[in-house]
Amino acid sequence: MTTVLVDYDAGNLHSAQKAFERMAAETGAGKIVVSADPEVVAGADRIVLPGDGAFPACRRALHAIPGLAEALREAVEERGRPFLGICVGMQLLATVGHEYEETPGFGWVPGEIRRIAPGDPALKVPHMGWNDLVIDRAHPVTKGITAGDHAYFVHSWQMEVADPADLVAHVDYGGRVTAIVGRGTVLGTQFHPEKSQSAGLRLIANFLGWRP
Repeated sequence: MTTVLVDYDAGNLHSAQKAFERMAAETGAGKIVVSADPEVVAGADRIVLPGDGAFPACRRALHAIPGLAEALREAVEERGRPFLGICVGMQLLATVGHEYEETPGFGWVPGEIRRIAPGDPALKVPHMGWNDLVIDRAHPVTKGITAGDHAYFVHSWQMEVADPADLVAHVDYGGRVTAIVGRGTVLGTQFHPEKSQSAGLRLIANFLGWRP
């Protein structure tokens, strides 16, 4: 069993790699590989796509590696491999992003990426720090995570899902802010599970054992 963390120069993978390696060792979930090789990605049993920065820049970085975007589509769309997007990696699941310019996403979780607009003007953007999770629907990756468990966020943009059934969890930041989305074999977290202490490690362990 191999889980690939996709390295496309769009974020520091060190902490994510360590967290996934730790939970893979604890749960017997096989090996963790960091790679941008399309063949390795296409043949993976599970795929994790991180991302930091702006939506258009991350998309360009992904498509700049020949064959990588196609390998992701093959693994997810044709082979149904479990997939986890983190932060901008989650946002890339959407239909389109509006940060700086209109940019298409993978379209695996229909929706749009829009700037956070808190109802309380005292709340600053970017949304940065700890927030309590609100679970909207049961999902295997949130097993053991309960309302009030907190997660660590750093972002100015969020996914607005087209279908409410795709919303797994949110947080309150002057209004509802998407925290976890899920559709089929695809999952995304706006927060960084590798930086979210016990709740984040639980989610990683659940993902590594998830068999949709």
